[in-house]
Amino acid sequence: MGAPTLQKPDMLTDLDVASTTKSVMKKLPEVTSAFWIMKIAATTLGETAGDLFAQTLKLGYFLTTIALFLVFVVTLVIQLRSSRYNPFFYWTVILSTSMAGTTMSDFMNRDASTKYLSYGATSLGWGPQGLGLGYPVGAAILISVLLVIFTVWKATGMTFQIRDIVTFRGEALFWSAILVSNTLGTSMGDFLSDSSGLGYGGGALLVTAALALLVALMKVPAVPNVLLFWIAFVLTRPLGATAGDFLTKPVAKGGLDLGTAGSSAVLLAVLFGLMAHAQLQERRTAAPRQAEPEPVDQQAH
Repeated sequence: MGAPTLQKPDMLTDLDVASTTKSVMKKLPEVTSAFWIMKIAATTLGETAGDLFAQTLKLGYFLTTIALFLVFVVTLVIQLRSSRYNPFFYWTVILSTSMAGTTMSDFMNRDASTKYLSYGATSLGWGPQGLGLGYPVGAAILISVLLVIFTVWKATGMTFQIRDIVTFRGEALFWSAILVSNTLGTSMGDFLSDSSGLGYGGGALLVTAALALLVALMKVPAVPNVLLFWIAFVLTRPLGATAGDFLTKPVAKGGLDLGTAGSSAVLLAVLFGLMAHAQLQERRTAAPRQAEPEPVDQQAH
């Protein structure tokens, strides 16, 4: 009898939560085109909302990072305590990681001094408003942290096949990687928009081309689809960052000058509508599963 052959599943099969009822990934959505549309919408909103609090409202990077990180913790606890997939819970965590990642990245990379800090916050002594590490150093630190998370993940013996995550610790590692990858993606997006010379449109086109390459690599058996998923997850963040900057920045800088408040309101409405649609779809697919009779176990002989 010959050795069994291993068939490489595609990305959708790897991350399909509907087929594994006991898995933690039952709490996460299927990875379809709708998933990526919502991911880009959430990360774009994360960019505009993060800038709204830190810059427009002049809370500064330091205070905003602390506040948004606490929001992330609260939304994560709700997600972890949930026993099944809830689109509102899941995408709220994605949004909170995007908002926190925006200001965490800005705090690491920029030296804003008191540019975006109101007098009240200054009088309280809150600061600093940026470590001024720069995009290359900031990205190197974030990549290192992300590699540490994946190393710890591997050391635990838990699989990187996301559909097979079945423990609280595995899901905690998953969301830690999400937070760091969104922060890294923000740094990449800001670098493309501000420092690369490509501008907002050029940066978005470059990231889109990279994502198209990942789609092509899905057909290559030697390339693990789990790796492609994480690369795509990181790259959709700079796409959202450049899109957010394009919406909010002045026309003189290549943006549409819609403002952080207006852009955030529109994006929130779009994301809320997508979340409501996802919730309706989940209820429709859950109803037939709940109606199916449970299998009768065989008596042990």
